[in-house]
Amino acid sequence: MSASMKECLQLQLLEMEMLFSMFPNQGEVKLEDVNALTNIKRYLDGIREALPPKIEFVITLQIEEPKVKIDLQVTMPHSYPYVALQMFARSPELDRQQQLLLNKGLTSYIGTFDPGELCVCAAIQWLQDNSASYFLNRKLVDEPSTQAKPVKNTFLRMWIYSHHIYQQDLRKKILEVGKRLDVTGFCMTGKPGIICVEGFKEHCEEFWHTIRYPNWKHISCKHAESIETEGDGQDLRLFRSFEELLLEAHGDYGLRNDYHMNLGQFLEFLKKHKSEHVFQILFGIESKSSDS
Repeated sequence: MSASMKECLQLQLLEMEMLFSMFPNQGEVKLEDVNALTNIKRYLDGIREALPPKIEFVITLQIEEPKVKIDLQVTMPHSYPYVALQMFARSPELDRQQQLLLNKGLTSYIGTFDPGELCVCAAIQWLQDNSASYFLNRKLVDEPSTQAKPVKNTFLRMWIYSHHIYQQDLRKKILEVGKRLDVTGFCMTGKPGIICVEGFKEHCEEFWHTIRYPNWKHISCKHAESIETEGDGQDLRLFRSFEELLLEAHGDYGLRNDYHMNLGQFLEFLKKHKSEHVFQILFGIESKSSDS
């Protein structure tokens, strides 16, 4: 265990202690894995050898004026606070456009912190101080001053790995969310399940948090690629639409759903879309025909 990793995990535990003291009531801080903090402590003490899962949790914030609730979903990468948090705020009182603006403001604020600085508590304070304006009517969205400023956008491509994707209702939801948002990519069903989503950062993050919210276990974002752009990002896309990818499979298509997808075919698919480098990231296997 490197000293830097140990330091990061110790800082994460420290910040979690602060959060539990700020939100002592039952249910205010909801850990995705109730054993997450215990497993990290065991890892730091040398009792557990395997790197523990990332800390993921939701904090429900009560905003006084107007009286609304905001759920802040947070994922701490193992190297946080030296790498950025994954953070997304949502409220049923916000429409999609207002929610995107809120998260854009939050992301911009968190981006002002230096590597090594803890920022979850600061993000909570920012939401409590600034979120009220995002609950106003849509005039906020249409202000000329907002649209007059030249805006740099971040184009994002996320590679998401799941142990499996079988269920029809889940597959339907993934496709519906992908087509509703301005994103492209694919969902490879079966075992394993792979999702690639690309588009503007706000749209990709909404896709990610929508499909896994509130609680999809055994899924993680294995890799993300981001590019700053002042254009519409169309020239950066590797895929033309968002669709389901069906490949040949090995195994039984019967009731047990134990069939494995043909990874050789998947590698060829990645090559066609200039993404062969992701194969090793997703599976830990180097492609035999890789030139890099």
